[in-house]
Amino acid sequence: MSTDSSSSPREVVITGLGVVCPLGVGREAFWRALDAGQSGIDWLPQTRGTELPFHFAGLIKDFDPKQFIQPRKSIKVMCREIQVAYACASLAVEDAGLPKLATEPDRMGIVLGSELFYGELEELADVYRHCRENGEFDPDRWGDYAFKDLFPLWMLKYLPNMAACHLSIVHDARGPNNSIVQGGASSLLAMMEATMAIQRGHADVMISGGSGSSAELTGLAFRGWEQHSQWPGEPAGSSRPFDAGRCGLVMGEGAASFVLEERGHAERRGAKILARVAGFASRYDPPGGWNVPRSGQAIRNSIQSALANAGLKPADLGHVNAHGDSSVRGDQVEAQAIRDLLGDVPVTAIKSYFGDLGAGSGAIELAASVLGLAEGRVPRTLNYERPDPACPVNVIHGSPLPVDKKVVLKLNQSLTGQAVAMVIAGV
Repeated sequence: MSTDSSSSPREVVITGLGVVCPLGVGREAFWRALDAGQSGIDWLPQTRGTELPFHFAGLIKDFDPKQFIQPRKSIKVMCREIQVAYACASLAVEDAGLPKLATEPDRMGIVLGSELFYGELEELADVYRHCRENGEFDPDRWGDYAFKDLFPLWMLKYLPNMAACHLSIVHDARGPNNSIVQGGASSLLAMMEATMAIQRGHADVMISGGSGSSAELTGLAFRGWEQHSQWPGEPAGSSRPFDAGRCGLVMGEGAASFVLEERGHAERRGAKILARVAGFASRYDPPGGWNVPRSGQAIRNSIQSALANAGLKPADLGHVNAHGDSSVRGDQVEAQAIRDLLGDVPVTAIKSYFGDLGAGSGAIELAASVLGLAEGRVPRTLNYERPDPACPVNVIHGSPLPVDKKVVLKLNQSLTGQAVAMVIAGV
């Protein structure tokens, strides 16, 4: 097959998706929960009843890695985030009806959004105990005891690139392979790179998406919790994007993957096309930190550039799928950028269902819109009860919005300054 992409544009389409998240395992369970307005946020068992300042999270339930991972011995060198990345990629390949050998191995690749995987407290407990002296932690002892108490292949469980490595092996994908580690922007950045690999003629099929967790206690202890929600009510009401009563981020875990194909390749094998990648852009703002609000210029620039890349105008959009993480300052900045550039376009914020899932958030949120385009309705935003004048956007709430225009703009941002916008069009 020729790899010359100069003669005509290579259109990239989505032919399959897989989701493992707090709303369920698989696209059907995920969509049922979204359509019903069902929250995936619940009490965090390890902290409920303690003095720690976080008591709820969006956790994956009823996930058994043995159902997806072969050979099973590989599970012991996969942390939970890698396990769910493996599972949702397998679900996406199955959803796409992509049999092995349907694509030349050199023409199939993997690009995933990833992040720092911190490790489970239980695995580190013995090391910590042995490093204590007179009730205090002695870091000088770490070198002596870490290698004795930890699983010899412990490091392989937590390398951010290992999900893409495992998937390339199991799917015999010998083409472009990469892992993007850029916080909440990771998933969309990975999908951008995967799309460009196809457009450049370097691949015909790419598996792309992201996996992450912000709910692991080791990571929570490392990052601090000053921005975590202090919602006083039931867990389901804690994530409140753009609502006047929002009070911080809710943590969670999850992953989603997509099968991206060159349109001609998909059509020749008779694949069902779910949507097409119409345009995208990423821009950067110097990071301001938690207590210094950004200007929002990177968000504005990414929106304008993505629309230009897609050859579309603001009036062509059916809805915006916002980053909307329920942070007081972040929601204000994003909402104002949307209002200034796109006016009264309908906006949904899927983090209201499960919180911030780290590097997995963008892919899962995008899956909600892709399924919504296919099903004919955009999922509502949960917990939007009191409009905030500082967030002047037209939030979809109360009930799903019937799809009018089959074009969605997906937005994500990271704390380190990246802003990403991707335009997806239905079929």
